[in-house]
Parts: sequence; structure tokens; C-alpha cells
Amino acid sequence: MSHFSYRNGSLHAESVSLDSLARQYGTPLYVYSKAALVENFSAYANACKQSGRDDSTALVCYSVKSNSNLAVLNLLGKLGSGFDIVSGGELLRVIAAGGDPRRVIFSGVGKGRDEMRLALEHDILCFNVESIPELHRLNEVAGEVGKRARVSLRVNPNVDAKTHPYISTGLKENKFGVAYEDALDCYRTAASLPHIEVVGIDCHIGSQLLDDAPLLEALDKVIELIDQLAAENIHLHHLDIGGGIGITYDDEKPVPVGDYLGRLFARVDAWRKEKYAGKAIKVMFEPGRSIVGNAGVLITEVQYLKHGETKNFAVVDAAMNDLMRPALYEAWHGVKTVREQSGTAQVYDVVGPVCESGDWLARSRSLAIEPGALLALMSAGAYGMTMASNYNTRGRAAEVLVDGDRVHLIRRRETPAELFALESIVS
Repeated sequence: MSHFSYRNGSLHAESVSLDSLARQYGTPLYVYSKAALVENFSAYANACKQSGRDDSTALVCYSVKSNSNLAVLNLLGKLGSGFDIVSGGELLRVIAAGGDPRRVIFSGVGKGRDEMRLALEHDILCFNVESIPELHRLNEVAGEVGKRARVSLRVNPNVDAKTHPYISTGLKENKFGVAYEDALDCYRTAASLPHIEVVGIDCHIGSQLLDDAPLLEALDKVIELIDQLAAENIHLHHLDIGGGIGITYDDEKPVPVGDYLGRLFARVDAWRKEKYAGKAIKVMFEPGRSIVGNAGVLITEVQYLKHGETKNFAVVDAAMNDLMRPALYEAWHGVKTVREQSGTAQVYDVVGPVCESGDWLARSRSLAIEPGALLALMSAGAYGMTMASNYNTRGRAAEVLVDGDRVHLIRRRETPAELFALESIVS
């Protein structure tokens, strides 16, 4: 996280101290670095350009679920990103942020009729269909609105991503996608439906992948299927290999994006040259975490220190409702003091005020702190605010975007009154 570093003893986001941000906006507080977002997206965009691909042969579709703030979406859209969505609400977010719906792909296993209708009305690029019942429903809805729905089938290649079970999506036991063995028949069905236009194939095996070998293995299986489809005169315009490249939370060493894409493009180009006389196929990606994960931190203030016989607790004002990942799947986030540590450190579990034993943010961390100290939960840009809730009637945190020495409030903190404004008392 090169854009978050200590200067004169204080942790900064670019040129702004986190201490000053906490004083101005309060805590808990999400802080994002614009430079980090640009740098991380550019790793994908530059790799595409270096392989000789332009917008007609490669498209990066940012995964909105990882961080859906309008300012983040707007920035990425200006950089040329498309968007991968999983709900109608996310489509409306993209549009509100100035994004082009014709550069949107719609994933997810449970699309409703209203969501399908909304997406068709906005002429999105493609639906990633994940089951035969969904395919038939989409055909019906498209017929009702007088349109043909462009679709890819999300194929489950049964490749082990070797990641946490909760974020693994490419095995037979996962709920996602069409089984590889059933894919050919599914494509035949899709091609026969009057309101469906088959345009591509999609594959996403999981996230936080540190090695690209599983992704390239999945690519090989997808290529094999494309060849089988071509033999039946079902010709695809794009190949979507999904996202999944991991980030460094602790000491992980994820494959560099450029290296992975270089190997992927080399395989695609060799295949197209051998089988299709070099005719290009558009390659698409759905990165999320690798763009925003290390572009954000969560600042929290220590409220109390509890020293026990077997454990010490640092009780902070952030909680599982602010950052769900540790409670959900025991995710690890680095913890740094906003002011460089001095004095004697002790080992603490960093916990929140929510009334759950699962309300912890970090375990067994050596910290030299006192009540009132500020801590930064690192690598919190992805699946932080988007998973936040109002449990215990806690307002969600504010969010700021730092651009050099400038600060932009991109989401204000919720007030208590706003949390129950939609409720009513029955007399």
C-alpha cells in the first residue's frame, strides 16, 4: 500500500494525514487513495494495450460489489472501465455515477424479472446467465419488452481456486454457473430461443487468487468449449475470464496483473492463430479487489483497553457492521497506529462495541496504544463499506477520497434519525 505511508511520525494517505481526517470527519472513517485506484486499474488497462488490444478486443469490467461508491465508479468509468454488476440497484448506481450501461455485464444467480426488465431497457452489454431456468425467464422478459437479450453462459469449470471456501466459486458444489458437462446443451437451448442472442462465455472461479495457474486452467477448459460450440455453428464474440487476482493483506505475494494477463493473452492468441486464422475474440475481465482493496483503509479510535488474565482487548469504535470480513470468514487485515508507535507494546485483540462475540477486527496484534489512539485497518477498500450494515442501530461510516493534498467527502456519515426514517409505528 505505497500510497499509505508514515511522514513525520504520522500515517498519511497520499499527502494528507489520517489524524487530520479523523479530526475533521470523525471515526469510523473509510479513506481511499485516488492515486492507488488509478494505478491499480491502469495495471489492467496497460497490459491490454501492451498486448496490442484496444476497446474492441479487450474490456475491463470493474466488479461493482467490491466498492460501489459513486465517486469510485465515476473515476473508473472515466478511465475507461466497464462494470460487472449483480443487481438492479448496482446498475442504477453505475448510471448515477455517469457510467455507460452498454458497457455493463450482469452477473448473479438470482436475477428477478424487474431487474431483467431494467437492464434490457438500458440496453446493457450482456447478461451472464447462470442456469437454464434463468435463461427461460430472460427469454420471456425480453419477449415482453420486444427485445433480444444478449447473453453469455457462466460456465463452472470445476477448477479449484485454492482460496477460502466462502470466496471459491468454480467447483461443482458451488451455487454459481452452469456445470461444464451441461454447458453444450445449455448453449444449444440458448441458441434456439427467439429472444436470446448468444454472444459470449463467462467463467469466474473465485477471488483472492495468488497464483494464476487455476485461472489459466479454467481458460483452457473454456477454449475447449468454444471450439465445440463453433463446430455446431454457435460462434461467440467474447470470452470473459472473470476476476479473482488477489492482493497483499499480510505477506501474500499475488501474481502481478501484467504477468498474468501476458500469459493469458499469449494463450488466447496462439489458439486463435491455430484454429481461427488469427481472428480476434474480445477478452473481458471482472476485477474488483485487485483494484480497490489496497486503495482504502478504515480509521478507528480506541475507546477502552481491557487487560485480562488470558487476553487483552482494545475496544474500538469500528465494529463488524463497519468491516464484516473478519467476522464472516476470519479475514486478516493489517493494523497500524496512525501515530508511529512508541512505548511498550502489548498483544491485543482489536474488537468492536457490537453485542456479538464475533465482533472482532484483528486478533493478537502487538500495539503500543492508549485510549484515544487512532488505528488504521489496512487493505479495507474492497468488501468493507459494501458489506456494512446498521446492526445495533449504528450509522455507517463516512467515506473520503484523497487526491494528493485534496480531500473529498464522498459519503457522509449516517445519522440515527436516518436509520429509522423508513419505519412507522402502528397505532
